[in-house]
Amino acid sequence: MLIEGIFAAITTPFYSDERVYFRKLEANLARYSRSLLSGFVVLGSTGEAAELNDEETREVMRTAADAAAAEKVLIAGIGRESMKATVELAEAAAQNNYDAVLVRPPTYYAPQMSAEAELTYFRSVADRSPLPVLLYNIPRFAPYAIPVEIVAELAQHPNIIGIKDSSGNLDNLKAILAATSDAPKRTVTVTPLFEAVTSRMLKPATAQADAGTFVSATDLAGGVAVAAAPPAPALKTRTREVGFQVLTGSAAITLAALEAGASGAILGFAACAPQACQEVYFAWKDHDLKLAAEKQLRITPPSQRIVNELGINGVKHACDFNGYYGGHARLPLLPLSVERKREIESLLMGIRN
Repeated sequence: MLIEGIFAAITTPFYSDERVYFRKLEANLARYSRSLLSGFVVLGSTGEAAELNDEETREVMRTAADAAAAEKVLIAGIGRESMKATVELAEAAAQNNYDAVLVRPPTYYAPQMSAEAELTYFRSVADRSPLPVLLYNIPRFAPYAIPVEIVAELAQHPNIIGIKDSSGNLDNLKAILAATSDAPKRTVTVTPLFEAVTSRMLKPATAQADAGTFVSATDLAGGVAVAAAPPAPALKTRTREVGFQVLTGSAAITLAALEAGASGAILGFAACAPQACQEVYFAWKDHDLKLAAEKQLRITPPSQRIVNELGINGVKHACDFNGYYGGHARLPLLPLSVERKREIESLLMGIRN
C-alpha cells in the first residue's frame, strides 16, 4: 500500500454526554473527502482511541469507512495492550475495507517491554494482521520510544510497511530513514498518476464482475427486454516500487522530514487545518522550496501550541473554528477556558479553510 502525502489524524466527535456523535463524524469525513488530503487516520491519538471501548471502536471504523471518499487512503489505529486484541481490531478494519493499520507499542507493562518483547509483539501482530502494518512511535503518550534498531529489524517483515514517527525529533527520523534504507522493496498498485489505489476503489468493480447480470427464464420466453446499466469502466492501474515508508507525525518538521526522505506526514493539525498542511507538501512537490518554507513557517507556531501544548481539546476547538465539528474531548481531558479558545482563534485567523 502506498502511504504518501498528507494524512489527517481525525478527531472523534462526542455529544455533551460523551456518546459518540456519528452524524458529525460522517459530516467531517464528507468535508475532508473534498480536500486534497491523501487520506485519514481514524482512531489515532487525536481520535481519542484509548478512551473508546471495542464496540465504539468498531462502529467508528464502520461509520468513517462508509463516509470517506473511495480514493482516500484509510488507516485505522488499532493498538491494544495484547496481541490478540490488536489483531481482532485489525480484522475488523479489514472487514470495513481499510487500507492499513497503525499499531502503537503496548504501554501498561512498560518495564517488561524488552527489545525481545517488542519485536515479538509487532511481528506477531504483523503475522496475523490481514492488513499492512504501520508502526506508531509516540513517546509523548507512551513511556518509551521504539528504538531505531528495532524499527530496522521490523522493516524486514513483509507485512510491516512503514512507521509514523511522532517523536518530533528530526535526527531520530533521519536515523530511521538510514536504518531502513535496505528494507525490501514492495510492489504496490497505483493509478496512472502514481497515486494510491485503495481497497474501496477496487471493490465496486470487483462486486459488479462477481454479480453478473441475471435474466429470468420467463423474461427470455416472453421476449422482454431487460434494461441494465452499462458496466463501470475498469480502473486503470500500474505498479510502483516502494521501500519502508517513513512519515512524520509532527507538523513543525514536515518540510524538513520531506527533504530528509520521508514519504509524508500524519498530522493532528491537519484535522483542523488540512489545506495549510497540504500547501507545504504541494510546494515541496513542485520543488519550490522558498514557498514551502514560507508555508511551513505559517503552520509551525499554531501547530505546536494547539496540538502539542493544548492537546485534544485544542484541536477540537480549532476544528470548530475552521468549520469542522470538534466539540469536547472525553473526561478526564478537561475543557478549555474562554481565554485559551480565544488564543486558538487568534492563531488560526490566517489559516482558514
